[in-house]
Amino acid sequence: MDSMVNSLKNKKRVVAIVQARTGSTRLPNKVLLDLAGKKFLWHVLQRIKTAKNIDELVLAMPDTQANDILEKFAEENGFKYFRGSEKNLLERHYLAAKEFGAEVVVRIPSDNAATDPGVINLVIERHLDSDADYTSNVLEETFPVGLHVEVFNLGALEKAFNNATEEYEREHATPYIYRHPELFKLQSVAAEGKLKRPEIRLTTDIERDFELIKEIYKNLYKPGKIFYIEEVIDFLDKNPHLIKINTQK
Repeated sequence: MDSMVNSLKNKKRVVAIVQARTGSTRLPNKVLLDLAGKKFLWHVLQRIKTAKNIDELVLAMPDTQANDILEKFAEENGFKYFRGSEKNLLERHYLAAKEFGAEVVVRIPSDNAATDPGVINLVIERHLDSDADYTSNVLEETFPVGLHVEVFNLGALEKAFNNATEEYEREHATPYIYRHPELFKLQSVAAEGKLKRPEIRLTTDIERDFELIKEIYKNLYKPGKIFYIEEVIDFLDKNPHLIKINTQK
């Protein structure tokens, strides 16, 4: 019992931050597209919410008028949100993390409608069980594309916020961290077994990506339930022509 109490006392507050905007050029307003009767972004956030290792989920959006619709979406659906710089994503993540009391930040893209709670939990657990500053499955691409999870300590994010000077390092939240292994302890999580399928593309950048996601949801999604990446891989292996929708040139 004492060890359980100590474990709870030592548990760091984990906040997931999902950046989203309406200004996508390749697939306009993709986060608000209809997917199985709900907004694309709704599905992303619902899937992340089921990850047991996350204490708080925050939608981080630009503070521009064009993105007021995302604030309305968050309020209507009961999601916490933060509004900040449109271009400076490092600042947006840092200020959102501070406002919501994060000790550990989980960064997950908003264009991944197959993001997997099990993979999210795995990366968080690996991070919390280590002394790493930054843990991800991004540094080495072994999972299907579209399952990206980055986990990092607030201290690392703060150091990046205070020291990053290159435009690229401020336009994106984490490059300063993983570009400086001499300053931060980095840890990579590799896929194993069935999940080692980097040739499968499940992110949504263009129309062909969305066509594949729609097929996956049409066959696997049931309201009130979450389907997992293992089910997606089984479905695609039974229908290999679908994998080619967004991978053939």
